Amino acid sequence: MALWQLVATSTPFLLCAIALLILLQQLSYLKKKGPLPGPTLIVPFLGSAISMISNPTRFWDRQASMAKSSGLGFSANLLVGRFIIFISSTEISHKIFSNVRPEAFHLIGHPFGKKLFGDHNMIYLFDQQHKDLRRSIAPNFTPRALSTYLVIQQKVILRHFQKWIDLALTQNAIPLRLLCRDLNLETSQTVFVGPHLSPLARERFDFDYNLFNLGLMALPFDLPGFAFRRARLAVDRLVNTLSGCVALSKDRMRAGEEPLCLVDFWMQETIRDSPEKDDREIGGHLFDFLFAAQDASTSSLLWAITFLESHPEVLARVRKEVASLWLPDSGELISPKHVKEMTYTEAVAREVIRIRPPATMVPHIAGEDFPLTDWYTVPKGAIVFPSAYESSFQGFTEPERFDPDRFLEDRHEDRIYKRNFLAFGAGPHQCVGQRYAFNHLIIFIALFVSIFDFRRSRTDGCDDISYVPTIVPKDDCAVHLSQRCSRFPPF
Repeated sequence: MALWQLVATSTPFLLCAIALLILLQQLSYLKKKGPLPGPTLIVPFLGSAISMISNPTRFWDRQASMAKSSGLGFSANLLVGRFIIFISSTEISHKIFSNVRPEAFHLIGHPFGKKLFGDHNMIYLFDQQHKDLRRSIAPNFTPRALSTYLVIQQKVILRHFQKWIDLALTQNAIPLRLLCRDLNLETSQTVFVGPHLSPLARERFDFDYNLFNLGLMALPFDLPGFAFRRARLAVDRLVNTLSGCVALSKDRMRAGEEPLCLVDFWMQETIRDSPEKDDREIGGHLFDFLFAAQDASTSSLLWAITFLESHPEVLARVRKEVASLWLPDSGELISPKHVKEMTYTEAVAREVIRIRPPATMVPHIAGEDFPLTDWYTVPKGAIVFPSAYESSFQGFTEPERFDPDRFLEDRHEDRIYKRNFLAFGAGPHQCVGQRYAFNHLIIFIALFVSIFDFRRSRTDGCDDISYVPTIVPKDDCAVHLSQRCSRFPPF
């Protein structure tokens, strides 16, 4: 039989098979969706993936709107063949976050994170293995360690601020997103692995991390030439680089030297308690820390600038508090004691993170059929998205209003509505680096308002939310900068 005859004969059967597959997927989706709000008809195989990639803000806003307007607190959809559930209700989100049974829900960090990050990422560990890891990293966030990091953070920030001042002399409005991303990447590298990362390795690291970032927002096609494949390979190289830093740190700590960075504090304990621990495994966990710190911090720094500029009375109070404790021309860096005394500045930092939680959603995968309510059971394999963003606007007094005073002693909203503050998660996988993250944002705010006069370059919709993948102002926070202080602090 000629080839064309074979094709002609088989084509109807092939088309029937595809049609049947599409029908079965549609019926499966409708069965899983049940009474939940969400699209009734889905694009075969892709679902709503294209609309989610092309305009994530609109896509997730629609999911949230359906969840809230229905009064159910969650909604459904399909992404690249995976059934998903978006959760806007704080109480239902806590059922996901606080479930300690790994067979019920697995934190995945990204809808296709296991492929991207690998099997040994910290967020995929459970039970004793997860507890042991959290115990082993406790020395990384002691007051002594945080004080060491504070010096590093300030020196890196100030070096970048000097570049921003030079840039402001030749450029009108400066978009700060990429500048803040570079600042945070260097801060994370230096805090986490310090002297163990050579200048050449840093250059390659920056390149690979950018590939990883691009892959986070791409369709999950693990094929040559696709951004997702490039990202996955970049992660492998990044972990290899960090594993080398672990080996160098172990040698340094065995020699009895003082810790200079996070991995030194970690290895100081590791070589005593778990000397057999694999360098690559630790390198993978260092990448977890870097991922958690990098884009989330970039988001928070940009929103801090945005809200301070649009609330001059808040900016004035921050400047007054910082100036009462530290001045740029003092010849010294801000001390841990000063940071502790910056109570209003910390309240501003907390309010920035509340009203614009960097990671708006924390995806989990259902390991089994799970009764989420008395009338709906999450099907096994569904990806569930508890929304930290939606919870931030529940319970708090005038939640849409930027109001740092809510976190001061006379109002205690951080305690009263603690369950609604989910920016760092909740339950067994709650972020271990919260204090480090707050310190970084507090110190950035204190330095920024002391060193710069700044004004947003306002355009229509400039403060709208954009996903990259954490949320940032749509215009990348374009500002006019000029030096405020007479003398630049030492770095």
